[in-house]
Amino acid sequence: MFKRIILIALALIAIWLVYEIVAFPDVTELKASPPKTTAFMELRKEQLRDAGKSDKLEWRWVPYGRISPYLRRAVLVAEDNSFYEHEGVDTKGMKEAFERNWKRRKLTHGGSTITQQLAKNLYLSPSRNPLRKVREYFIARSLEKHLTKKRILELYLNVVEMGERVYGAEAASRHYFDKSASALSTREAALLAGCLPNPRVMNPGKPNKRLRARQRMILSRMKRWGYAFEREVLTEKKPAAETTQTAQTETTDTAPVTDTDMPPAETETTSTEPEPAETGTAPEPAETTMQPTTTETSEPPPTNT
Repeated sequence: MFKRIILIALALIAIWLVYEIVAFPDVTELKASPPKTTAFMELRKEQLRDAGKSDKLEWRWVPYGRISPYLRRAVLVAEDNSFYEHEGVDTKGMKEAFERNWKRRKLTHGGSTITQQLAKNLYLSPSRNPLRKVREYFIARSLEKHLTKKRILELYLNVVEMGERVYGAEAASRHYFDKSASALSTREAALLAGCLPNPRVMNPGKPNKRLRARQRMILSRMKRWGYAFEREVLTEKKPAAETTQTAQTETTDTAPVTDTDMPPAETETTSTEPEPAETGTAPEPAETTMQPTTTETSEPPPTNT
């Protein structure tokens, strides 16, 4: 009897593994093309339809260089301050999250990296099911293996939820501030980054105390190490010795840092630069230079439920 149970269990595990291999997403498609939709967007559409509401979402794809460097830095310091160092999963962060959850006797912290959040948004669900977390882990590792850090951040900033029916930096910037994502000020960027843990509760359009506190925390972190992260994200990982030498050089280098992927008018300087005003000063690039945006169709493709 015991052997029979073991055989049945092994058979079920084998079936599950075969299913996972067959259903595992091909992330290499994301190297050159943006996703047409995401699992989170399709889930939200389904929820809206079930409630008898329109399933229209706000979403516009823009390339990395048309997203304000302030927002790119704000998201890094708010969501994943070791983004450049890890390979998809931050084991230290996961350990700390587990310890906090254990003390509180409930799952409140996930310890997910930006790469893990992207994997979840693109292919999975908000469920905290352990099997879902296992899939998230392997998809995150696959994303890191096939895509650059810059591409992962670009994808994340374009698909993450930033409010009720609002997805991605461009849609959020136009919805809340009536401007392009390339023209966001520091404070506006920190507000958007601050809403990410729970954008339907912490609404950037009507910031509550919790969101304002997160905005202040993000601004403080950006002043301390925001500029360094921008350089790291655009740099491929180097051997340990070379990385150490580069880090030592950067600590004494006071020359301005220029991001070649930013709009022409944006040049980065050292952290002694005055903070932009609330209204923002970054000029919006001419519409003639804007690459085609992605909008949703009225009839999204069917999804697996």
